[in-house]
Amino acid sequence: MEILIIGLIIFIILESNNIVSSNKFAKDNERYFELLKEKDYEFYLRSKYGDDIDVQILFMKRVKMAFAVMLVFFFMFITNLNYVNIGLTLIVGFLIYKVPYMQLKNYYKAHLHEIDMLLPYYLKSLEILVQHYTVPVALGKSIETAPDMFKSGLNELIAKINAGDMTVDPYMDFAKAYPVRDSMRMMRLLYRLSLGSGEHKQEQLLIFARNVSSLQSKTREVKYKERLRKMENKTMLMLVITGGGAMILMLISLVITVAL
Repeated sequence: MEILIIGLIIFIILESNNIVSSNKFAKDNERYFELLKEKDYEFYLRSKYGDDIDVQILFMKRVKMAFAVMLVFFFMFITNLNYVNIGLTLIVGFLIYKVPYMQLKNYYKAHLHEIDMLLPYYLKSLEILVQHYTVPVALGKSIETAPDMFKSGLNELIAKINAGDMTVDPYMDFAKAYPVRDSMRMMRLLYRLSLGSGEHKQEQLLIFARNVSSLQSKTREVKYKERLRKMENKTMLMLVITGGGAMILMLISLVITVAL
């Protein structure tokens, strides 16, 4: 413990006097740290915090925290360095690095249901816009009123379309980013709608509108069932509390009667 404290004091002194700079070390090796970044890390981050978040700053905080913990463990084991302790130091550092990513991933999974509930209503607003604009223009105009969790995916979708990708791939990538009920089917319909013109577009728009309405009906049904389930759970809880309270009162009365 004494060595750990001394080591930390020395490191703080060196850091404060710019003899050692953790920020410079992180910046100089940033391209190597990028190899550690998960492919979906930025997506999960923007899903939680929105597009205004600085992904790189938060990523480097993860890296610095992991190295700081590894440094602490290194000083702890400095008098007894062996393969086991070195391995333990690396494992702990890796876990510290992974924890924020796993938290973001769990947050996203927990909110998939919310995304599932919001998607039909977003598609309804998009349906109204498509009646007056082309699909790419309608997608761009929809961003302002779209739920925050969809904005990063929409920006990426529009960027790919503006870059000249007129295939179904940008639409499918959006659906894969939000893997909820019927997202793949709805994005295929939207792509077909983008290819239509004149009467063909009106026909595709009717098909798209019918599917959106069907999706909204399913969402309302799910919401109703969830509300009913909550009411049933509350009712059951009240019955258990009432029944348990009545039994306790009966037992108290019985004990008092016997005592008398």
